[in-house]
This record gives sequence, structure tokens and C-alpha cells, in this order.
Amino acid sequence: HSNQLRQARAMGDYLIVGVHTDEEIAKHKGPPVFTQEERYKMVQAIKWVDEIAPGAPYVTTLETLDKYNCDFCVHGDDITLTIDGKDTYEEVKTAGRYRECKRTQGVSTTDLVGRMLLMTKAHHSNIDEDLDYRKHTDNFGKGPKGHSPWTGVSQFLQTSQKIIQFASGKEPQPGDTIIYVAGAFDLFHIGHVDFLEKVHQLAEKPYIIAGLHFDQEVNRYKGKNYPIMNIHERTLSVLACRYVSEVVIGAPYAVTADLLDHFRVTLVCHGMTEVVPDKDGSDPYKEPKRRGIFQLVDSGSNLTTDLIVQRIIKNRLAF
Repeated sequence: HSNQLRQARAMGDYLIVGVHTDEEIAKHKGPPVFTQEERYKMVQAIKWVDEIAPGAPYVTTLETLDKYNCDFCVHGDDITLTIDGKDTYEEVKTAGRYRECKRTQGVSTTDLVGRMLLMTKAHHSNIDEDLDYRKHTDNFGKGPKGHSPWTGVSQFLQTSQKIIQFASGKEPQPGDTIIYVAGAFDLFHIGHVDFLEKVHQLAEKPYIIAGLHFDQEVNRYKGKNYPIMNIHERTLSVLACRYVSEVVIGAPYAVTADLLDHFRVTLVCHGMTEVVPDKDGSDPYKEPKRRGIFQLVDSGSNLTTDLIVQRIIKNRLAF
């Protein structure tokens, strides 16, 4: 989604994003994972978005474009159809007010949902014929021979070009408060956004560096088949957030003196989630605490990656 919004913003000067209501999505696609309020906030937090249009109709009409004073609308090159099989962009295409951007290969909501429903370690290994996966093939509407994104590792291929497109490229300026936060940031969601927004408010000129742990490290402290998203997907998700200036890809679990000195960190923040001890049983925040620069930040949100997975499983059963 972030990549689509990035491409759309590059086509013009001001980007308004229409976000559907829960009711509209349930009618055309099935139950949404996030509530409309959560989705409005999530989209607004993406750095290429200038404004959102809440409650946007599922079928994009010229009336909607005119209402928001838009010259044209942009959609990915995958066709969306209404419940009765009509192209939802027919009217704007005919009027010549439609542009297309490339779909991001190797990652989709369906794929992520598949990884969550599986809840095995299948996508962290290269076992193509995973038994647990085969048991579920009919569930996903894929035959055993169908190429499935959730056997083996995620199909998303990272390139340096993609990271450059997502990165802010801004270095910290004199007078900036350099704040370091670390975590998995898996399935980048509203809980993360609320936390980063609160951290962002701690300083007049914040420069937030997010340390992302490697997949194996996340799996060590989260267990099951976490992380759902691999390090590459998590990197881009976090970089797309307007509150984040820089990402450390594969940050050490313990926040070391070297790391703090290297980035000239003035503050280290952690949310209200449990801090799992390092492999040797030590506190990963020992050094920042010793320096008196550690702060707990309450995001006010209780949403976690676990809860999202539970919502998916509940939706699946209801569906």
C-alpha cells in the first residue's frame, strides 16, 4: 500500500487518499482486519499522504473526484471489481482521469493473511511441501500445485533502489533530538504509529531512528512463526511512516554504547510491551538506563501484532 501511495504522490503535487468504510469493504471484499478509524489513522501516517477522504465510495466516480478537486485518480495495475463484476474505475477511465501504478511484486494482504492463518514456521524455512501447508491448501483456494506465496520465505524481493525510494535521505541537523527506538515492528500497525507519534512529540525537532531486529532475533523473543513480515518488508513499512527519519536494518538486540555513540543518541524510548531479556539474561536497555536517557512511552493503544493475528483467525472462522 505504501509503495502504491508513493508512486501516486510522484504523479502529482497533492495526494488525497479515499479510504472505504467497514461496511463498504464487508459488502465487496469480506470483513476488514482493521476498523475504519484505525485505517484512517494508518493511511494518514504514511509520509506521502497529504489528506484522507474518509468513507470514500467503493466505486470511484467523477463526482467524487470533483468533490475533492482532483485532476485524476490512481490505482494499481490489478483490476478491482464490484460485487456484480463491474470495473470500479470504468467511469473515470472513460473520462480520461485515471492513471495506473505498478503493483508491488511479492506482497499482498492475502499473502500476509495466509502467513498469519498458518501460524507454523513454514515461511521461515524453504520447505516447499510443508505438511501443515498442504492441509490448508483448500482453505486458501490454491491447489497443491499452485504457486503459493506463503510456503518458504516471503516472495518479496528487496532492492537498494526500493530502499532509496522509501528513505527520507535526511541527515540529522544541529539542534535535532536524536531518539532511538527498537523492535520487530511486525505488520506495521496503528499501535506502532501511536507509539511513534508520541515519541515524535517528545522533542521540538525530533529525528527518530528505528532499530529493526533480524527475523531470527524476533523469532527468538516472539516465538511461533513470528515475524510474519521479513526484515525487508518491515524496513519499508517503517520507512513509510512520517515520524521515522532513519532505520537500522538488523539492529543489535542490546542497545550498546557503540550504537548510542555512533548515532549520537540523546534519548532511547520503549513502549509498554514487555522487554524480553537478551540471550545471556541481561537487560537490553542496561546502557541507556545507565546513561539516564531511557524513557518508557505509553502509546495509549493496546493493539499488538498478536491481536491482529487473532482478529484474522476470528474473521476466518466467521467467514
